[in-house]
Amino acid sequence: ERIEYDPNRSTHLALLTRQKTGEKSYILAADGMRAGDVIESYRAGIPGELLKSMGGVMDPGMLAAKTAFRGNCLPVRMIPLGTQVYAVGSTTGKGAVFCRSAGTFATVVSKEEVGKKVKEVVVRLQSGEVRRVSPDACATIGVASNPHHHFRTLGKAGRSRWLNIRPTVRGLAMNAADHPHGGGRGKSKGNVHPVSIWGTPAKGGYKTRAKRNPNKHVVQERERNQGKRRTSK
Repeated sequence: ERIEYDPNRSTHLALLTRQKTGEKSYILAADGMRAGDVIESYRAGIPGELLKSMGGVMDPGMLAAKTAFRGNCLPVRMIPLGTQVYAVGSTTGKGAVFCRSAGTFATVVSKEEVGKKVKEVVVRLQSGEVRRVSPDACATIGVASNPHHHFRTLGKAGRSRWLNIRPTVRGLAMNAADHPHGGGRGKSKGNVHPVSIWGTPAKGGYKTRAKRNPNKHVVQERERNQGKRRTSK
């Protein structure tokens, strides 16, 4: 029916009305979605009418031509490779966990098939992370709406406080008791490497975790600190 603003998220919402029941619901709007657009959900599977229109044969190419439209929600195993999606789930029956913010999207990279059944689907996130998701997890075709959200200007300090963003005070402007950079006469921080308020190096990607517990679903991690991570001593 219409695209609405939600103060609790950066993406816009789309108000939907079901054609058969008249029931109303909200979804995350896709970029370019307009009032009056017709979208379909295939979360419960392929309707019998659609399967009948394809002659009762499940042809991936024909299925993609009939279902892969902006705003449609369907299991990732049904989405063609190279398609941009948002509101991506991770497991069967779970809601969206990836690409829900304004302007975000993921790309379907590959599908791992055993026989004629899709076992896992690999997607690439905008951060560069490549990870596996369940083939029955759902995603929505397109890019999340409001892609220019990061260009907004808050305009005044009060709007930052509405968002629970407190002032950022430089350590150099503090007293010596409050920060390692504080105190002294003038603006010198004492010719020392920049550190946090707790003394941890603030530059160079200093790694504070001694051991890592990698996520088994991640195929390729996102790049951190331009690929130059400093290890702890």
